[in-house]
Amino acid sequence: MTIKKKILLTVTTGIIIALGIVFYMFNAPARDVQATQTDFSYSASAIVNEYLTDAKVANDKYLDEEGVSKVLEIKGTVANISEDFKNQKVILLKNAKDNAGVSATFTKETNAHTTNVKIGDEITIKGVIRSGAAYDPDLEMYENVIIDKCDIVSK
Repeated sequence: MTIKKKILLTVTTGIIIALGIVFYMFNAPARDVQATQTDFSYSASAIVNEYLTDAKVANDKYLDEEGVSKVLEIKGTVANISEDFKNQKVILLKNAKDNAGVSATFTKETNAHTTNVKIGDEITIKGVIRSGAAYDPDLEMYENVIIDKCDIVSK
């Protein structure tokens, strides 16, 4: 076998392996947050205060080395119920005295579990954190903790 054929065979094999890896990663199943064990349970006020006190420490606590969120259960009072542009329910857990709250976005599979939830209800949600609370001095407003892939654990 000539050197050109060996190089061509090696490159072709490498490309096929790389395409296989990309195909596997692209089609890997999504993380089932609701079937995963909870890592932390807090009140909405407690997690908001952690982020407002020191966001870096809070991120180190709730995110692993790759930035993947640990699974959280957050208990709080429903302050607002809305829908996002994907028709997913978004429930804001916030006490009246708090500057920010926890915005919990549900999935199309868990939207139906929110039908009996009303403003003022005390609920516990389970999900993964996407961003922490912060104060934006330019806008002079607080940003909520954002939790995704949520479902109601208890009402």
